[in-house]
Amino acid sequence: MTPTEAVERIHQCAWVGQTPGLARIGQLLDALGRPQENLKFVHIAGTNGKGSTAAMTASILTQAGLRTGLYTSPHLWQFQERFQIDGVPMDEGTLVEIAGLVLDMAERLPIRPTEFELMTAMGMVYFAREGCDIVVLEVGLGGRLDSTNIIPPPEVAAITNIGLEHTQLLGDTVGKIAGEKAGIIKPGSEVVLYHQSREAETVVEAACLGAGNRLTVTDPGALEVLSAGLEGSVFRYRGDGPYRLALLGEYQLRNALTALEIVRALQRRGWAISAQAVEAGLAQARWPGRMELARRRPDVMVDGGHNPQCMAALAQALKELYPGKKLIFVTGMLADKDYRGMLGDLLPLAKRVIAVTPDSPRALPGEELARLVREAGVEATVCPSISDGTDTALAEAGAEDGICVCGSLYLVGEVRRHLGLC
Repeated sequence: MTPTEAVERIHQCAWVGQTPGLARIGQLLDALGRPQENLKFVHIAGTNGKGSTAAMTASILTQAGLRTGLYTSPHLWQFQERFQIDGVPMDEGTLVEIAGLVLDMAERLPIRPTEFELMTAMGMVYFAREGCDIVVLEVGLGGRLDSTNIIPPPEVAAITNIGLEHTQLLGDTVGKIAGEKAGIIKPGSEVVLYHQSREAETVVEAACLGAGNRLTVTDPGALEVLSAGLEGSVFRYRGDGPYRLALLGEYQLRNALTALEIVRALQRRGWAISAQAVEAGLAQARWPGRMELARRRPDVMVDGGHNPQCMAALAQALKELYPGKKLIFVTGMLADKDYRGMLGDLLPLAKRVIAVTPDSPRALPGEELARLVREAGVEATVCPSISDGTDTALAEAGAEDGICVCGSLYLVGEVRRHLGLC
């Protein structure tokens, strides 16, 4: 079996017709010897920021000398990006071996696991085999019934910013969705919460009270930004620091506070993480495709945000980084997202838009996107692909212009590849 064949076999196990739950992943991991029981975890749920928070946390733990696993989704270009140890993705040979083991075991079960359940099982087997000291585990969808929630009580359960998402599955209010996210809270863990709406915080507080867990909420008022720009930020938090962060945007500073509180919680539990490791980990943290400055003169910013909350954060960051400047946007969106709300945040910053159709059966046609942009009074053209759209923007932009490629994670891997970043 080749790496491509392994990935294709996994993708064939779609979630269609399946109901959320932990029974399938439980049966699969039982058959695999329960590798999750030999691991320690930081478990991270949330609507926005959980991937960035996971990446920063894992970077700090690696700098502390801990063999650190990182499980995230989706991947941007290569499937094995989902499984990393100390910042290095799983190699192709290991991918084929572990995928074969997990797929063969899954075929013996009475109910076939879903694609994401297979991937979660692969991660557990991989991290256990490689002797990870700790695994930073990002929730796929929701929390309570997500396959990652099969783990024993984590060292720290963290919840990032919560917004409306997947409302048919998770609920139609922030409070209901917070309840699903808070499902990762188990007795015996510390809990960290990104400071946010009172509606969400009340739900998480109640879950912690019921589990008997200590809760720490980040304090944005204790954040002191010393400098911020295209080179990154320098800041202090609760008097500690200064810390350097290459990830761009004020919202990434708020995610960094969550990572710092996770580390403090781990220190309280006896994990040896020095101040130097924290500083080095934040300085070296990278999270590709999220407010990523891909090149200069002209600047090309790449961002995979794909909901109104992400787009509002992107727009605010662009205003701060390019005050008073209009940008060229290369964008494509999915038809099942709130694309009108997303455009509402972007168009006030746009001098023109190049619309493309993402490579997804759920894609909004580029022609329809361009029509909506023109109706809002902004110039728009259509290109057949994200690569063509990016080349068109680069050809038209002057050295002092700014280009932003955004709208869907389906675009990010392709444009990063096109620009030579992967």
